[in-house]
Amino acid sequence: MNNRKYFKDKVAIVTGASSGIGLATATLLAKYQAKVVLAARSVEKLDELSRQLSRYSDVLSVKTDVSVEQDCRTLIEKTIQRFGRIDILINNAGISMRAMFKDLELNVIRRLMDVNFWGTVYCTKYALPYLLESKGSVVGVISTAGYKGLPGRTGYSASKFAINGFLDTLRSEHLYDGLHVMIYAPGFTASNIRKTALMADGSEQGDTPREEGKMMTSERVGEIMLNHIRKHSRRATLTFTGKLLLVLTRLFPTITDHMEYWYMAKEPDSPFKRRSEIMRERRNHH
Repeated sequence: MNNRKYFKDKVAIVTGASSGIGLATATLLAKYQAKVVLAARSVEKLDELSRQLSRYSDVLSVKTDVSVEQDCRTLIEKTIQRFGRIDILINNAGISMRAMFKDLELNVIRRLMDVNFWGTVYCTKYALPYLLESKGSVVGVISTAGYKGLPGRTGYSASKFAINGFLDTLRSEHLYDGLHVMIYAPGFTASNIRKTALMADGSEQGDTPREEGKMMTSERVGEIMLNHIRKHSRRATLTFTGKLLLVLTRLFPTITDHMEYWYMAKEPDSPFKRRSEIMRERRNHH
């Protein structure tokens, strides 16, 4: 069965649907003629996206801040009022950060946990009865940072590790109930998540420190995600770098820590850059 046949008429909720992976995935679902529920904070973006996608399928947009429990409850209630069922919940909404923990205002980590982790928990909690009824799919979009801590991303890694553990446990609890739970780790993807990443003081980063043109596109990430949902995969980790990181972490954890440090230090204006330069100078003197 191909994706078009599988997703036709299924009711799918996508959080963080106004940009990046969420936008690409919602667009594909609409083209496959799924009934798509778009959740995001921006009413303007939701309205525009709803107009674009309604040419393909039945679309509902719901203004949702996933860090607010009542917003998530309302999202599920409106979905049921409109469509009467839920087949797929894609917990995609998320924010990132870029700062060393020693410099970080703790409110930044709270914001990441509220959006990334609690947003997933809230939406899943209220959608779960309907997903169990339909024997549907719940997806959590994490990152390789949800398997291996990334320097300068303490709050991000913590939130993604938390989603990983939460969904892994949920799968075990409903092992015999027909619920499909998938943990999806795309790796670095060309999207706006780095532009909106939070700095040490909670301000947005603005310019991305990475070459977005060399990364996997959001459209490709969305396409692969839907392939794995159709196949009822338990986990999916994308990109060669992401898969290699997981293998090296298991086999050579200490060496991987050093490799990861120097890899992240190459970013422009990296919080490790000056420290890396000092260490390099010391080695040269010796």
